[in-house]
Amino acid sequence: MEIQKSHKITYFKEIDSTNTYAIKNIADLADKEVIISDTQTSGRGRFNRRWVSDGKDNIYLSIVLKPCEKVCNDLPLVNLTQYMSVILCRVLENYSAMPQIKWPNDVLADGRKIAGILSQACVKGDNFKGFVLGVGVNLNLSQEEIDKIDQPATALNLILAKPVDKKTFTEELLDSFFENYEIFLKTGFAYIRKEYLDKSCFIGKKIAVSAAGSVDTGVAKEIREDGALVLINDDMQEKIITIGDVREV
Repeated sequence: MEIQKSHKITYFKEIDSTNTYAIKNIADLADKEVIISDTQTSGRGRFNRRWVSDGKDNIYLSIVLKPCEKVCNDLPLVNLTQYMSVILCRVLENYSAMPQIKWPNDVLADGRKIAGILSQACVKGDNFKGFVLGVGVNLNLSQEEIDKIDQPATALNLILAKPVDKKTFTEELLDSFFENYEIFLKTGFAYIRKEYLDKSCFIGKKIAVSAAGSVDTGVAKEIREDGALVLINDDMQEKIITIGDVREV
């Protein structure tokens, strides 16, 4: 018997950005609707970095989520990117990859970025219009294409030394995401914290965290119950980091 999917998929061959489309059309899109495109002409990651999006055998998608109608601070929306990073790791492990998470939500394999996640919330006054969770995964890229990316990166096909079926991977990713999505909304980051910590690659290491033009350095001590990073700075004081870009120093 065929399992009824909880999500609807809207497909494009080419689009500027799945996240941009979802944000612009949020009022007309359904809860759990997924926007997928073969290519993006203006793909972006965190901090407005360009995401190479012209390989049709990679994943570029955005999930529209509407868990409430009014602004609700009880829902762990800020942790949805971390939840997705754990889901991505689970799926990648099914392909015998050895993924890690770079706080807060970059997914690495062989120490190089293989997937990125970008979230955007749409709020007007007290009305919550929706939450858009964008995901990009390098499934099939040549080494020449990888070399053009302005940060250490890899693709699943290079790790496996064979092509990866995009349709199968996408189905596994979405099914895994939605399988425990409702539980995550009720329990928050605590639901995935142990698994997230097991995959974190910088705990106990000296790091630099860049955000809003400033840089904090210190040792990554732990990830709190709310998903924030605890940094022991050079003055041996704890600092709570809720946003930033991490690199090892």
